[in-house]
Amino acid sequence: MTPILELLLLAAIWGASFLFLRIAAPVLGPVPLIALRVSIAALVLLPVLRSARIRGQLRRKLWPLAVVGVTNSALPFTLFAAGALHLGAGFEAILNATTPLWAALIGALLFRVAISGAQIAGLFVGLLGVVLLVGEQPGMSHGAEPLAAAAALLAPVSYGFAVHYARRHLADTDPALTAFGGQAFAALLLAVPAVPLWPAHAVPAGIWAAVGALAVLCTGFAYVLYFRLIAQVGAAFAASVTFLIPVFGMLWGALFLHEAVTPAMLLGCAVILAGTALASGQWRRLVARRGV
Repeated sequence: MTPILELLLLAAIWGASFLFLRIAAPVLGPVPLIALRVSIAALVLLPVLRSARIRGQLRRKLWPLAVVGVTNSALPFTLFAAGALHLGAGFEAILNATTPLWAALIGALLFRVAISGAQIAGLFVGLLGVVLLVGEQPGMSHGAEPLAAAAALLAPVSYGFAVHYARRHLADTDPALTAFGGQAFAALLLAVPAVPLWPAHAVPAGIWAAVGALAVLCTGFAYVLYFRLIAQVGAAFAASVTFLIPVFGMLWGALFLHEAVTPAMLLGCAVILAGTALASGQWRRLVARRGV
């Protein structure tokens, strides 16, 4: 399979994660659902510990892996699951695309990463897209929807922090261990609160299927595919999956949940992705590649 096809496959899988969240979260509840997701994913990734070298890295990097487990898995996964109680899969997939915006801002504020004028412009453009997206959604002026949107928007903020923290503290760590450690520590963190929040009613088989797909396909397999892309063609190419996830998120939501794709969603998505391209440096690389 070519890198382009692998990138499209990864985007399709991660876009589907919002579909599975929308299906399973109302039945299981956000915390039990994500506890299952990260626990199963950790089991899928467990074979990485067969290597003595990786086990040695695990002992040396316990604390950084725990921080990444919270900020890159437990917290954002749970926030998106909470948002899925009231928001559509496509809507959340678009908000997820703001991750590079928050990464640029957090890098400048907390990690002393230089930020260019183009990145600052990208931040403003991207945030304008968020305003356009959220402001035009029905129900956002009342009820639980504004809180759900806030939760779904805090998730990429957490991702943005995790990107820089992992880069600073886990740069010399095997990516497979980072993937496993993040899921394992997230599972340990969520195990205790998941027990009292477990649903009292029976869980239908279809919900268990969604949980399995979310954990095995969208987490375990997707991480392996993502790190494979990084190894083959570099982080910049792999990171461009950000621009494709909203497309698949809206597509799966429309096909399987009959969610409407409104002009406001398309406009907000386009503006957010333009801001993301500026803030992440993808726009500059694209222009340089074309020789403009």
